[in-house]
Amino acid sequence: MGEKISRGLIQIYTGNGKGKTTAAIGLAIRAAGRGMKVGFIQFLKGIPTGEHIFISQHNAFEIAQIGSGDIFNKSEEQKTEEAKKSLAYAEEQMLHGGYDLLILDEIFIAIAEELLTTQKVLELLDKKPDSVELVLTGRYAPDEIIERVDLVTEMRMIKHPYEKGIPARRGIEF
Repeated sequence: MGEKISRGLIQIYTGNGKGKTTAAIGLAIRAAGRGMKVGFIQFLKGIPTGEHIFISQHNAFEIAQIGSGDIFNKSEEQKTEEAKKSLAYAEEQMLHGGYDLLILDEIFIAIAEELLTTQKVLELLDKKPDSVELVLTGRYAPDEIIERVDLVTEMRMIKHPYEKGIPARRGIEF
């Protein structure tokens, strides 16, 4: 049996810089290393990324993607349905999954694309048990959510290979 969280907080990793999901995975690995039960829910990611593949192969912790396939080839209705299902799944897991740490990866993109409302995410935050550490990631974290959480880290882009036309690379960006 692993360590338990006595007072779970709410954290955000946001900003236009690289590293939000990477930071959340680092935290997940740290918690799993201490024997905590970790859940990682990816919003709007339907294709396995390198971290998804590794975590699944090594059973490091539970990782879930609602839906499948390239998100860019889906209709707005399909994306909205998947985002709503992901939020409902996140709530179920937060309340009944027995997790010590639950990460909602790219949830802010779902809000920015108007697939979820800020109000629905605030309602989720209101239901968080004290025993769960909750982490939300993605660009464009709404101010109303930032005001409600305990820790906010902003990744700021200073320089990025995209600016030179270098596309995302397997194993580094995905």
